[in-house]
This record gives sequence, structure tokens and C-alpha cells, in this order.
Amino acid sequence: MAKPVNLNRFRKQKARAKGRARADENAAVFGLRKVEKDQDAAVLAKVIRDLDGHEVER
Repeated sequence: MAKPVNLNRFRKQKARAKGRARADENAAVFGLRKVEKDQDAAVLAKVIRDLDGHEVER
């Protein structure tokens, strides 16, 4: 005879795994250090300045 299975346990394990996966994704997206964020912002600002400098006035 087979042993009874607790479906609530599996449901909770699935929810935990989904939460961990989401946390890992968020860590990859938002887990940058302040220095890295500042560097990214500086590069973006330079790109915007360069593009604005190449704009043709009509």
C-alpha cells in the first residue's frame, strides 16, 4: 500500500521555490553596488550628452 501524500507540503515547497527564483532575479537586477550604479548613470549621461551634441538644428 502506498503512503499518503500531503499535498499542502508540495504546494508550499512549490511556492518557496518560486519565491527563491524571483529573489534571485531581483538580486541580479537590483543587486548592484552604489559605485556600479553611479558608473552606469555617468555612462548614460555621457551617451545622452553625445547624442544631443550630434543633433542637427533645423
